[in-house]
Amino acid sequence: MTPIEIIRRYATDVTRHEPQLDQLYRFSLREIILEHQRFKSTLKTIAELHYYCLQNKVGKGLIIVGPSGIGKTSMLKYYAGDFPKVMETQVTRIPVLIVTTPSTPTTDSMAEAILLALGDPLASKGNAKDKLNRIKLLFEQCQVELLLIDEFQHFFYARTIVEFRTVTDWLKIFLNETAKAVVLCGLPEAEMVIQSNEQLARRFSSKYTLTPFTFTSDQDFIEFRGLLRAFQEGLPLPVETPLYEANLARRFLIASNGLIDYVRKILEGAVSVATAAGHQSLDLPTYAEGFRREVWADVADRLNPFHQESPLRTLNRSGEPFYASYKRHAIGSPLARRLNLVQKGVKND
Repeated sequence: MTPIEIIRRYATDVTRHEPQLDQLYRFSLREIILEHQRFKSTLKTIAELHYYCLQNKVGKGLIIVGPSGIGKTSMLKYYAGDFPKVMETQVTRIPVLIVTTPSTPTTDSMAEAILLALGDPLASKGNAKDKLNRIKLLFEQCQVELLLIDEFQHFFYARTIVEFRTVTDWLKIFLNETAKAVVLCGLPEAEMVIQSNEQLARRFSSKYTLTPFTFTSDQDFIEFRGLLRAFQEGLPLPVETPLYEANLARRFLIASNGLIDYVRKILEGAVSVATAAGHQSLDLPTYAEGFRREVWADVADRLNPFHQESPLRTLNRSGEPFYASYKRHAIGSPLARRLNLVQKGVKND
């Protein structure tokens, strides 16, 4: 028995052949890379840092911040893809190294994550100092030029203030001793981490902010409609109305909050809904169900952007999917509590 056989057993449209079902149920838009203006500007900014450090043989930092779903990780992977690993006789050259920050980073876990990315089979062995020395050695052997650290906002969730200070100090030492181009990438909380450490703030004074597509810019809306046209070309089912038609595009902009990843999720959800129901095309009700399935399960019908009577307002109130992320993410963060105390004028411990 295979998963697709079970799907076929319970599929509404039993007239479809298994290859057709297989193609539709494994459909994904993840492989479609949309080189919109924000995408190109971000890659150009990273390349400028990369080139500067190579030419001047110095280390320098850049922090990229933006909301979840805007495509930060995809951009980092795309950039690294232009500088693939090169297997040589004695060593593997890794011009651009991507590291994902552990969920609750410590000096040990952060060093281990970097060693794993470098391919060290003994990444978990040794103390933090030993690991740092191995990282420095491997950086030289592998000729690392640029380090991309993704999900940097995880530093915001260090378990205690002491642990937070320890791991940020370790990062500062690591950056000083490796002297490479470094890009930190994460949610807006990542910037709070940098600002909490004066030396890190000086090292990462360059910042690039990624913002969602909005209604306030005509150019944004034109570009957003162009992205919808590109997504439409990748769909396995026809659409009743072009995705880039102005009214429908507004609905997608509201439903995604201008974030490309949510557009992708809604469309994938709509394809799945249509496939399960045996529909031959995509329409407003299938987008509504795609939104319910992939973005907001408990949405009231009238608040669903694809409902005919939707007020088409931004879904950023408390309890809604695009409620300001920092208000949610601060929960449980010792650093957030400390920052709140500072803002209220309470003296530090």
